[in-house]
Amino acid sequence: MENGALKDRVKQMIVESARLKIPPSELGDDALLFDPAGVGLDSIDVLELVVGIERSFGVSIQDGETGKRVLRSVNTICEYIQQSGKS
Repeated sequence: MENGALKDRVKQMIVESARLKIPPSELGDDALLFDPAGVGLDSIDVLELVVGIERSFGVSIQDGETGKRVLRSVNTICEYIQQSGKS
């Protein structure tokens, strides 16, 4: 999948799973998802995101350390999906 299309799908999934009140296009590629100065998602959103990534892209996030690394931003999620080879 082309990188731009993948980012669009990831942004859409984040906005829907976290019930954000912004359009996906306003979600920055490098915006920190769990930083209060960034998007400000919380621990419940982590669960929603992990399930969304697994369902939408067929990749799993096995543990907390992987989650911390992968769920930082749209870009880090896209990189993980691409490295897993299942976009």
